[in-house]
Amino acid sequence: MQSAIDTVNEHYRVIIEKDLQGILEKYVADEDTYVILEGPRLTSKGYTKISKGWGDFCMSPIQLTSIEWTEGPFAEETAEMAWVSGIIRLQVRVSDRTFDNIFRASFVLVRKSDLWQIHHEHVSVVHPDPYGIGDWLKQTTPPSAAS
Repeated sequence: MQSAIDTVNEHYRVIIEKDLQGILEKYVADEDTYVILEGPRLTSKGYTKISKGWGDFCMSPIQLTSIEWTEGPFAEETAEMAWVSGIIRLQVRVSDRTFDNIFRASFVLVRKSDLWQIHHEHVSVVHPDPYGIGDWLKQTTPPSAAS
């Protein structure tokens, strides 16, 4: 059986190929399956809406030429559930433009007939300053050496 990480990596491969059937096979075919999107729609709840979204994506001019983990992937598996998360970089081509995007990505997978399938997916872009104060994490300065 593939690991949860292998399942997510395979999901990325079929997305790059725009293999709609391959993409949809990765999701639990249930109206409780929930996806949080990186785009303006925010979410898709239910396999019916998720299928429609991926179908429209596959017909769009968007071409993902690469999806790579830049942090992680990190994962944990039990007999029935798994999670996978990390930071991904997408190389994108839309018509004659090419660019990269960095996203957080998290998946909750469930075991169905000896396969891992996605029951929840969350992909989000980093907001550069969500609270208007920059990063609240304070940098510590090392103590100065005694003279």
